Amino acid sequence: MQLSPIFCRDRPEVGMDPLSDVLSQLDAHSSFFAGLEAGGEWAIRFPAPDGIKFNAIVEGSCWLAVEGEPPVLLRQGDCFLLSQRRPFMLASDLGVEAVESQEVYRDAKNGVARFRDRKGFFLIGGRFGFCEEARLLLDGLPAIIVVNGESDQACVLQWALQRLSCELPSTLPGASLIVRQLGHMMLVHVLRLYLSSGQAHSASWLKGLADPKVNATIQAIHAEPQRRWTVHELARLVGTSRSTLALRFKQAVGMGPLAYVVQWRMQLAGRELRKRQGSISSIGQSLGYDSDSAFSNAFKRVMACSPREYRDRPPPGAGVA
Repeated sequence: MQLSPIFCRDRPEVGMDPLSDVLSQLDAHSSFFAGLEAGGEWAIRFPAPDGIKFNAIVEGSCWLAVEGEPPVLLRQGDCFLLSQRRPFMLASDLGVEAVESQEVYRDAKNGVARFRDRKGFFLIGGRFGFCEEARLLLDGLPAIIVVNGESDQACVLQWALQRLSCELPSTLPGASLIVRQLGHMMLVHVLRLYLSSGQAHSASWLKGLADPKVNATIQAIHAEPQRRWTVHELARLVGTSRSTLALRFKQAVGMGPLAYVVQWRMQLAGRELRKRQGSISSIGQSLGYDSDSAFSNAFKRVMACSPREYRDRPPPGAGVA
């Protein structure tokens, strides 16, 4: 079935890899970046982030304490990613009484909050907003990912971090766009480093990308989500047996290849429904469903509501960065 014009509008480019495809669901316009200067003894308590939280230490060091996780000491150049909705604290000393982040960032100027002595410590933080569909695919991330700033792999991050620290407080034209682009580049690079580290142990979509056969299968599904795939056809396409592919895919991703086909179709359907453009019927047809009822039933199984109910939801709020 040929894709309808509605479905083709704003679709990722042909040949886009699965990680880029999924990260394209992150909402660049609801991302937010801010800096923090501090000095002396200090501690700041942050609420659970509404989205993926990314921070990098430009100068100095601090402790990171995420609820349910052991504290981590971070030094200059280190970057960390928080993927789960858990409150956390940043502090020069874990024994210092913490101040709520809203109080600190309330008087921020040019995107930079200044706390206590304002000397010795500088951090840049960002929050990437995303809709629930992307969360279904990013749940494989651990609560904390830390990239050591002194590692060879962090050289790209260090370059971007220096540019980010210059652009964040800048009043020059285009500074906010440059900040967003640099922030998203750093997010992708941290995820690349995580994938290459072999740290993904439990079944997840991200773990599947580390397996060449599973990755190739996911890429084929993303290239033609409307196609009536069979496991045999996918296995032939990636050069393995049907049983081997089914087992490897299930062990890596946590679901079978055909279950993933449905899952990804619903991610795309959710993306189109959020735009509130085109009919529900045309979206279902563009994804390979011959009837509205078949599309609606599949959508309800994955998204826990009907396509119409999903479309009528208010857009997600910007949240607190």
